[in-house]
Amino acid sequence: MKHLIFFCAVLLILIACGEAANDASRELTKVEGYMSNPAAVARGEAIFAGSCSVYCHTIEQEETDALYLFDCEWKHGNSDQEIFATVTTGVPATRMVGFGSNFPEGEEDLWKLIAYLRVNQQACG
Repeated sequence: MKHLIFFCAVLLILIACGEAANDASRELTKVEGYMSNPAAVARGEAIFAGSCSVYCHTIEQEETDALYLFDCEWKHGNSDQEIFATVTTGVPATRMVGFGSNFPEGEEDLWKLIAYLRVNQQACG
């Protein structure tokens, strides 16, 4: 009986880990899908222009206290999920406030914003 309980517990943990990995994979696929969708990238650009570049971040690299987002140097994580988390929750002790899901189309707009950043990011390597 102990072995069965242990086996079930391990199985549940593996299932939960697999679901978390699938969620991350789905979001990556979503960003990649948006990157190949001109309307989604245009929507991401509009969100960037209206929410990011108006207040802090620039489209062209210039001297400012806000990070330039189109190069390969990401201070607060460079994965799509890390960018999502940074925009959602903000960065303490900086001007980067958390937007939550307060975009007109909620989280979908945020994934489109990330797709816009990715499409326009300098080649890294």
